[in-house]
Amino acid sequence: MTKDHSNIAILKEIAELLNEETEMVPMLNGALSKFLSGTKFETGWIFFIDEKGKSELVVKQNLPEALSYNDCQHLKRGGCWCVSRFRNDELNKASNIIECQRIEGAIEAEVGDHNEITHHATVPLQSGQERFGLLNVASKNTVRFTDEELDLLESVAFQMGSAIKRIYLTNEQQEIALVQERNRLARDLHDSVNQLLFSVTLTARAGIEMSEQQHIKATFKDIQQLTQEALTEMRALIWQLRPKGLESGLIEAIKVYAEMLNLKLAVNVSGVIQFPSRIEETLFRITQEALNNVRKHAGMTNVEIYINVTATDVLLVVKDEGRGFNMEAHRHIPSIGMQSIIDRAHAVGGTADWVSEIGKGTELLIRLPY
Repeated sequence: MTKDHSNIAILKEIAELLNEETEMVPMLNGALSKFLSGTKFETGWIFFIDEKGKSELVVKQNLPEALSYNDCQHLKRGGCWCVSRFRNDELNKASNIIECQRIEGAIEAEVGDHNEITHHATVPLQSGQERFGLLNVASKNTVRFTDEELDLLESVAFQMGSAIKRIYLTNEQQEIALVQERNRLARDLHDSVNQLLFSVTLTARAGIEMSEQQHIKATFKDIQQLTQEALTEMRALIWQLRPKGLESGLIEAIKVYAEMLNLKLAVNVSGVIQFPSRIEETLFRITQEALNNVRKHAGMTNVEIYINVTATDVLLVVKDEGRGFNMEAHRHIPSIGMQSIIDRAHAVGGTADWVSEIGKGTELLIRLPY
């Protein structure tokens, strides 16, 4: 088989793999592994780079000991010519890297064998004008790669970029479908269950007014009170499914929800609130659950919320001075509400923790990167 035919076969196999896989990291891992096994390139790694220029090592294959040392600390930290050029929009095609500070740092640290890896080639991962990150590859005792090798690298990067875009679009479509389903469910609850509960409330009120026997009046009052509580719960659920305040900003949405729960809310913000939509919704959903917990369990209506925004993450604190709870008991078997908060925070790479003591209130601490 000629060299050109061999390259075409590799590209075809990679294309098939990229089209089959629906999860991002396994897809890129498989494609990079296939590429390295069929070419002279021996090791490789992929950075995702966000809009702020922050890089994240998402995939690596066949790294030498020096580069994989301590969870790839030398690849993840320090300066880097390829990432800098990418951030400055100066890297548009596959290129040889004359020097790599991260590789040099790993070698100088003497943390393991670098397998004669001293230089690498790099190529941006993109689809049209949308850029996602970098694919870097290297071979031992190789300072410079040929034009043919760089062309092949560029072809693979093009395939990867297209596959990344496909998965992003698929995820967006799934998110749109989820929002539509939430809206449908919210409408159904409002039009059916919500109206039925309202009718029961009116019937109970009429029963109170029409009855002359005190024990019957008391029964109707109990029904009216329970139905009113159910109505409040139902409206809160509908609002959670289809929040109407986020278009006016996160803080306004939180205030509206707290008002609906009859909670007295104090909000303290430091930093500029400007997050990706996914982080904003996660913060809102977590705050909703936290406010629900205050209403149900704290035994008071005053709540304080603190939001501190830095360049890399956001800290959310929800504080009440209510009943509090035993942390050890809930740590082993968290409630559904607590588990929901933990799951939402972890889904975006964040953390959730509580500080509480019986009779001394509760603090929820959320930290989310963005």
